[in-house]
Amino acid sequence: MNEDSITPIQDSDLNPGEIKSILEAVLFVASEPTALKQFSQLFDGISTRKIRQLLMQLRDEYRDTNRSFQLIEIANGFQICTRPEYHRWVEKFHTRRVRVKLSPSALETLAIVAYKQPVTRTEVEEIRGVNSDSVLNSLIEKGMVRIAGRRPGPGRSLLFATTDEFLQQFGLKELAELPSMEEIEQILNQAQIE
Repeated sequence: MNEDSITPIQDSDLNPGEIKSILEAVLFVASEPTALKQFSQLFDGISTRKIRQLLMQLRDEYRDTNRSFQLIEIANGFQICTRPEYHRWVEKFHTRRVRVKLSPSALETLAIVAYKQPVTRTEVEEIRGVNSDSVLNSLIEKGMVRIAGRRPGPGRSLLFATTDEFLQQFGLKELAELPSMEEIEQILNQAQIE
């Protein structure tokens, strides 16, 4: 959607039901999560707090009417998606979207970036013990990692961080949903017992 072509609408011209319908229409055509900021650019005078409130009402309406789809908050935005119990039917109907495939070295590097961000290439290499240039470049090409700026001081090394695509691929609303190191240790310990 071209932001320049959007004509702001005064909130006084619309009732909450109309605003919800507009939000729903945008969610319906969006191919990726839509951020509150993007929604707020549609309206003049409607706060992001009000937009969030209306989105939560939509979410509840879908749940309460037992719809086959749901409104979820993911990757710093909102998206309509099929409820999990209908997955196999949708999969049967439509060819499944190919997820980003990552090698073990790419997964290892991505985990370091996710937990240590913003992080320099040198810091990643110190943890991994090997050169990580090509792996970081590959993760950038796949949209999982981005250059997040430069470290202040001598050398001004590039800083790397994860992207919203990373959140979306791993089904996370925000980075805070990453498992803690203690949770990872428990999972690994349980896997060794089994």
